[in-house]
Amino acid sequence: MDTRDPELKKDLDATLQTRKELGTEYESELVESFLEKLDQSVDRRVRRQLAEQQMVVARGVNPRPQQRTQAQSGFSDGIGARLGLAVASLVLAIPLSAIAAVNAGNTGLLVCWGSIVAVNALQASRSWFDTGDRRERKQTSDWD
Repeated sequence: MDTRDPELKKDLDATLQTRKELGTEYESELVESFLEKLDQSVDRRVRRQLAEQQMVVARGVNPRPQQRTQAQSGFSDGIGARLGLAVASLVLAIPLSAIAAVNAGNTGLLVCWGSIVAVNALQASRSWFDTGDRRERKQTSDWD
């Protein structure tokens, strides 16, 4: 991909031609003017790239699937969600256990822990059976 901007090339040529005609007296002004144009061009290019990246993220499309690392693909395929749910379950298990034990005794404690285990098991089984199908759906897109 050619990253040269034809407008900048024309501006540089014009700046150099103007310098030849006017001499070195106006060199600093000409250089400053060209650098301002260069800054504007870089700003436009960066804004355009950021907008494209935001559109890609908003659409959920991966523009370069071959460049994903194993760690990135693992977390995006549900391992991060399962890990987050497991950690949240363990953190919330402490106050929930205390509330259940105080209000309902051992029965409440068993119901509380049974519910925690059931939620985590359901999430693990859902993502276990669903990962292959989701990977296939993620790689196909109308925009490719």
